[in-house]
Amino acid sequence: MIYTCTFTPSIDYTTYLSDFNPGTLNRTNDVYYYPGGKGINVSRVLQRLNIRSTALGFTGGFTGDYIADFLQREGIETDFIDTNEVTRINVKIKSGKETELNGPGPTIAPEQQALLLEKINTLREGDWFVLAGSLPNSIQTAFYYQIAENCSKQGIRFVLDTSGPALKNLIPAKPFLMKPNQDELGQIFDTKITNKKQAFKYASQLAGDVEHVIVSMGKEGALLVSGNKKWDATPPAGKAVNTVGAGDSLVSGFIASYLQNKNPEEAFRYGVAAGSATAFQTDLCSKENVASLVSKVSINQL
Repeated sequence: MIYTCTFTPSIDYTTYLSDFNPGTLNRTNDVYYYPGGKGINVSRVLQRLNIRSTALGFTGGFTGDYIADFLQREGIETDFIDTNEVTRINVKIKSGKETELNGPGPTIAPEQQALLLEKINTLREGDWFVLAGSLPNSIQTAFYYQIAENCSKQGIRFVLDTSGPALKNLIPAKPFLMKPNQDELGQIFDTKITNKKQAFKYASQLAGDVEHVIVSMGKEGALLVSGNKKWDATPPAGKAVNTVGAGDSLVSGFIASYLQNKNPEEAFRYGVAAGSATAFQTDLCSKENVASLVSKVSINQL
C-alpha cells in the first residue's frame, strides 16, 4: 500500500478571469474547488492511474470534512487526524499573471504528532510513505527525521517532496526518492542553480544517500540521477494551463510505473508524461492523458 502524508492540506479555490484588477470588483469566468496539498495530489493522481493509496495528514472543521468527502468520492481511502482547527482555503487567481493567497497551516499538537507515528508504525515492509508539501516550522525537524527513520527500519520506501530546512536535514535518512525543483536543490547546497549542468552536478552529490533523485525544472524538463546513472528528460510540447500539481503528478507517475517494472528510466519517462499532462489542463491528469504523452517524452541517458 502507498500512504501519502500532507501536513498542511487545503481547499484550493481556483478562479479564472480575463483581467484581474486589485481594489475593484472582479467577476470570474470559471471557478474550481479542489482538495489541495502535495500529498493529496499524489493520491489523486495515483487513483487516476489505477493505483490505490491512503491519504494521511491533518485536517479539521467543515473544510477538512469537504476534503475527506471529496477524496472518498474519488475512491481514495483517508485516515486524517483531526486538528480541531478549520483547514485553510488557498485562493489561486489565474489571469494575465498568476496570483496566490495561501492561508496559514494548522497548529499540530504533540499528541497529534504521536498519533501520526502510531499510524506509521502499523505500516508493513514493502509499503510506500510519501511525505509531501510544506512542513510546519512549529514542529521540530527531529520529528520528521523520526518518521523517515521508522520507515527505514520497517522496510518502507520513503519518498520526500518538500522544501525548507527539513528537505536538507532528511537527506541522511536515505530516502528512496527525492524530487526537489531546481530552486530547492540550490537551497540544499546554498547556491543558485540556473541550468541542467549545475542541476546534474548537485543531484549527483545526493546520489550516495538517496536512491533516486528527480529534479524538476519547469519548461526545461527534468533530470534523474539513480546511483551512477543519469537521464535528461525533455517534456512534450504543449500549452501550460495550470502548473499546480504538475510536480506531484511526476512523483505519482514515477511511483505507478516503478511499481510495475522496477525500471527507473521508464518510471521517469512516465512521470514526466504525467507532470506534463497535468500542466496542460485545469485539473490533475487522467490515465488517458498520460498514455497519449509517454511516447512524446524525450529521454537521454548521459
